[in-house]
Amino acid sequence: MTAQLEPWPPWCLRLFRELNAANDRATTLAKTLSPGQLNWTPAPGVWSVGQCLEHLYVTNEVYLRPMSSSLEGRKPAVVQEITPGWFGRWFIRNYIEPSPKMRRVPAPKKIRPGAQIEPDILDRFLDSNHRARDLVLRARNYDVNRIRFKNPFVTVIRFTVGTGLEIISKHQRRHLLQAERIRESPEFPD
Repeated sequence: MTAQLEPWPPWCLRLFRELNAANDRATTLAKTLSPGQLNWTPAPGVWSVGQCLEHLYVTNEVYLRPMSSSLEGRKPAVVQEITPGWFGRWFIRNYIEPSPKMRRVPAPKKIRPGAQIEPDILDRFLDSNHRARDLVLRARNYDVNRIRFKNPFVTVIRFTVGTGLEIISKHQRRHLLQAERIRESPEFPD
């Protein structure tokens, strides 16, 4: 009972705000789209709004499971801020966070979106973000800067849970920005 009364660490509140903002952006982007609009691409090889959302949904699913499992059996130890190590900072800066310096690389096969996206993708994405917020809520009582999980793509790499949560949030910002650009394209169908 006392754990529920403890103030939330600043990183936890920030991630809640970021995940809520991602939900709002995704809803604004996709809620009113027809299946044709959801799957429209401005050019061959460029993702649609729906593919951006599916990519984020699948990425959440792939990351949340091992991060959640890594907390099992751990002793509570609250930290105030997430501090990724040098490799985590480098990875986020170069491959995840939207920036002009970001490197574009093909998405790993297990998180590539399908060719045709079903209209329920928005609901699936929002549900996966609900599970991400549940993990943030659970992780607030742990030292997310020390507990590590196996990277779901390269198992010899272990990120901290804090780094994994930062990856999820910044990755969403990146691909929601991509989806917004698609939606704002002059050729986007009415």
